[in-house]
Amino acid sequence: MSKVYFASDHAGFALKAELITLVTSLGYEAEDIGPFVLDEGDDYPDFVTPCAKKVAGTAESFGIILGGSGQGEAMAANRITDVRAGVFYGGQLELVTLMREHNDANVLSLGARFLSVEEASEAARLFLSTSFSGEESHARRIAKF
Repeated sequence: MSKVYFASDHAGFALKAELITLVTSLGYEAEDIGPFVLDEGDDYPDFVTPCAKKVAGTAESFGIILGGSGQGEAMAANRITDVRAGVFYGGQLELVTLMREHNDANVLSLGARFLSVEEASEAARLFLSTSFSGEESHARRIAKF
């Protein structure tokens, strides 16, 4: 069974709880890296970096990280070797499919200030159910990271 690690900042705190419930109901094991209390002064790297480290180098785990826009969270996660975080903050859900199929993303970074619970839930479902295509051209490009 795949494991999904979660981390957020204050802006993604409430949505994180919703997504943990969803992911667990889909049969995944979920682990919350934090924060565990709402603190408007928290700093997302304190939670996102440990989350990304848990995902790095494992084929059977994913991360879902949340912040206001998801951008800074993805930047922090992508500093960890073997992490490929893609950002989704609304729009065409095909972006989520492509980040998995073409880039073998293992972390989904969500912009909580731009997504409803329903949109974020659909993005998480799609992210977790889409596989890397394995196409040579995509694998070759990822290997150059």
